[in-house]
Amino acid sequence: MAAAVSPHDYFIREIEKNDGAVLKLKQCYLGDVGCVVWDAAIVLAKYLECKQFKDPSSGLDLWSGRRVLELGAGTGAVGLMAASLGAQTTVTDLEELQSLLALNIQENRDLIATGSITAKVLRWGEDVSDFLPAPDYILMADCIYYEQSTVPLVETLKRLSGPQTCIICCYEQRTEGVNPRVQQRFFELLRQDFSCEKIPLSKQDPEFRSADIHILHIRRKA
Repeated sequence: MAAAVSPHDYFIREIEKNDGAVLKLKQCYLGDVGCVVWDAAIVLAKYLECKQFKDPSSGLDLWSGRRVLELGAGTGAVGLMAASLGAQTTVTDLEELQSLLALNIQENRDLIATGSITAKVLRWGEDVSDFLPAPDYILMADCIYYEQSTVPLVETLKRLSGPQTCIICCYEQRTEGVNPRVQQRFFELLRQDFSCEKIPLSKQDPEFRSADIHILHIRRKA
């Protein structure tokens, strides 16, 4: 597992930012799903750089100073991108992923100037008082995966979200095994308390996007 990472246990995935800087993410050869950078994480990370969030030509900068929380962070790719864009970011996952998160935070410290990043343990369905008041943004990439986690994940989103919180959810549409049922159940539960807006491909990164990877903006119903 990722808890005892040595230099020989990981390989690097790079994500080039729009400004030319490069995020370097260590991934583990051995471990659970959180030990690698999934395609949905790259799509979401690059989406955070799109012009509707950050546009140097107009001075638009929606990430600067915003409180951002990533769920199921894994390698921390998405949260690290947010922090490098100026957000005050907390990346969360289970205990066994904390050492990998710490490695990747340390690896990319030089890219975080005005933002910040901290890694913490958060088990879905359990107490979230350490993460309140509600963040401005909650980020999640490919978190809709295990059937047993759907109810705890939705409950966690309900406890964390305030009226102004925007949840940005990126997930790959999978058609095999239990995945379609898990995704259907998650959205059935979610839509009881939240509204969802699908982001068209035209508003995503022109290179890092895919027809089978979806981005949603999710907000609490009034």
